[in-house]
Amino acid sequence: MATDVGQLFEALADPTRRQVVQLLREGPLRAGEIADSAGMSGPAMSRHLRVLLQAGIVADERVPEDARVRVFRLRPDSIVAIRAWLDQLQAQWDDQLGSFKRHVERGTK
Repeated sequence: MATDVGQLFEALADPTRRQVVQLLREGPLRAGEIADSAGMSGPAMSRHLRVLLQAGIVADERVPEDARVRVFRLRPDSIVAIRAWLDQLQAQWDDQLGSFKRHVERGTK
């Protein structure tokens, strides 16, 4: 799984891949179902799914009855790196804004 938030953001920058994530929020889907829902060809969707797999955002499993069929599901743990990065960014902004507020308050007294 990718821990580089850059790779995660890059994977999610594409609107089609964000649509795939939205579709998979409802539960696991076969690759063909995802392609049909997104209104695109299997090969085109396969390229998007490959990027999401490499970024660790989705996982795939083979269906035991038919090894040709792949079912995709979200990997919620992939969002942990993004959340941690955003939390760190928020903390830095909070510190800066707090410091600015104290500076302004000192200047008005």
